[in-house]
Amino acid sequence: MCSLPVPREPLRRVAVTGGTHGNEMSGVYLARHWLRDPGELRRPSFSAVPVLANPKAAAACRRYVGRDLNRTFTSAFLTARAVPDDPYEVTRARELNRLLGPKASGGAFDFVLDLHNTTANMGTCLIADAPHNIFALHLCRHLQLQSPERPCRVFLYQLPGEESFAVDSVAKNGMALELGPQPQGVLRADMFSQMRALVAAALDFIELFNQGTAFPAFEMEAYRAVRRVDFPRAEDGDLAGTVHPQLQDRDFEPLQPGAPVFQLFSGADVLFEGESAVYPVFINEAAYYEKGIAFVQSEKLTFFVPALPALPPAPTPDP
Repeated sequence: MCSLPVPREPLRRVAVTGGTHGNEMSGVYLARHWLRDPGELRRPSFSAVPVLANPKAAAACRRYVGRDLNRTFTSAFLTARAVPDDPYEVTRARELNRLLGPKASGGAFDFVLDLHNTTANMGTCLIADAPHNIFALHLCRHLQLQSPERPCRVFLYQLPGEESFAVDSVAKNGMALELGPQPQGVLRADMFSQMRALVAAALDFIELFNQGTAFPAFEMEAYRAVRRVDFPRAEDGDLAGTVHPQLQDRDFEPLQPGAPVFQLFSGADVLFEGESAVYPVFINEAAYYEKGIAFVQSEKLTFFVPALPALPPAPTPDP
């Protein structure tokens, strides 16, 4: 299932982006801290560049000011002619594409790590677009092994046939960290410290790779998005119910056919009508109300990830 070519040179151009959503405060404040003092992003073979991805939204403590920046890195937005009434995030996406990309080009950054918080009970979640990136999946595995006592799940967000649209997709390789639950606009010390440690471990992995470490093949368990499920709606489009108490906070747990998923305001339950178990994620995420998403339905996968070979030795300079 993995087909993206593995890097054959050290990763020198690495970025850590925070504040892609301006009210997800762990990434906002880590980015601000590193812009003032980037010392902990330095490794012997590279230094990661800190980026506050959406400064206007971060200043306003809002997810975005015009449109969702993390849905704006598609070719339709990045290549369209700029016009004066473009939303701020469209202009900012093009700026970030020039800084970190261009997307799908040999001149793009080697790796982008994007930092997020969720209001859903996701715990520590590592997000990649699809199961084709050997390097990102090996990084996920490395992070899982750092804290084996704590669940650290891998979520593959891209639906079949869908273009990658997140900020890390402009780089040659990339992924996101998603930590929750954390309320929007709130900075929690535990989430902040945990995200900081995950970033450090990710940079350590890149350093190991750059220094010539090989990583063996393994089997990975991950959750792949299948469909996005809306709330029950009244005829006027308003909510007719909400996430059922028996589903709330049960991200990544199996949802069986016949189990309740919504509770209507009338008091009646809406049951899951699928033919087999699925795994809901981003359950009742606050930011997804505007998108018409009550949760994302995923399937659980187990697949083989090939070994990540060591880099070839650097050529010896001529005497």
